[in-house]
Amino acid sequence: MSQANIRRFMKHGLLPQLSVFEAVARLGSYTKAAEELYMAQPTVSVQMKKLSETVGMPLTEQIGKRIHLTEAGRVLHESCTEIFTILTGTSRELDNLRGMKSGRLQLAVSTTGKYFAPRVLAEFVKEHPDIEVSLQIHNRATLIERMTQNQDDLYIFASPPDDIDVVTQVILPNPMVAYAHADHPLAREKKIPFTRFAEEPFLMREPGSGTRMIASKVFQEHGCKPKIRMELSTNEAIKQAIIAGLGVSIMSRYTLGLDMSHEKLAVLDVEGLPIERNWVFAYPVGKQLPIIAQGFMDFTRKTAKTLVFDHLARP
Repeated sequence: MSQANIRRFMKHGLLPQLSVFEAVARLGSYTKAAEELYMAQPTVSVQMKKLSETVGMPLTEQIGKRIHLTEAGRVLHESCTEIFTILTGTSRELDNLRGMKSGRLQLAVSTTGKYFAPRVLAEFVKEHPDIEVSLQIHNRATLIERMTQNQDDLYIFASPPDDIDVVTQVILPNPMVAYAHADHPLAREKKIPFTRFAEEPFLMREPGSGTRMIASKVFQEHGCKPKIRMELSTNEAIKQAIIAGLGVSIMSRYTLGLDMSHEKLAVLDVEGLPIERNWVFAYPVGKQLPIIAQGFMDFTRKTAKTLVFDHLARP
């Protein structure tokens, strides 16, 4: 339908007129339609007249005491039925969204967040089985890019951006610790001076990574520069490099996953570590969060500790 035709149908208030028309067609009477719609009969007559003028043809004819539809009226009544069916379905879908019975959640999380976000998300979906979920896992730079392009409903960062306006809410602690091979000489030492740690070959995440930013900051605070032996683009790659004896690194305590033990890796007791950080929800200031995203945030804040950290204490 052209915009001119749309304007022609809408300029007189089409939906109220169609509501009156549907009642008249179904009940076969202006009087009964007026009673059902709690209108005065002259108002029903005026609405029907305006609708006929918009269509350009008579919509009803009176035979005896009953109102019947003309051919134009029957065509319009079919369309009217389709319109009201669509509107009823839309209303039902919106009600489901308000009650989180259906809809879609688009979540994007950092690479360290992948160790807990799926667990919480799985429990959320159990309570809301008809919700569709999209989970994207990216490094910090890609998360920020997706956020600036408004590609997702909600984001989980280990290091939220500080150069754009965002709203953040803390979810769980995410301490950053020093890792080395289990056989590394420092693995058996206590209270290791940071300057001693800084002498070791360092395995660094790629530029733009939140983990890299934190590591660089802690070196700077101690007046040291990391002896970068290798830059790697994933925490898993760094973990394998540590196991291969290529160096040490600073990463999330949960880089190994939530079940943290690993016979070939050791957490070093280094001065100034662990660095206490948090996983946080983040979204741009001014963004109108979908109801489902709000519900997921509320659910996560209430259940994440039990679902994640209490899990670690189980035998």
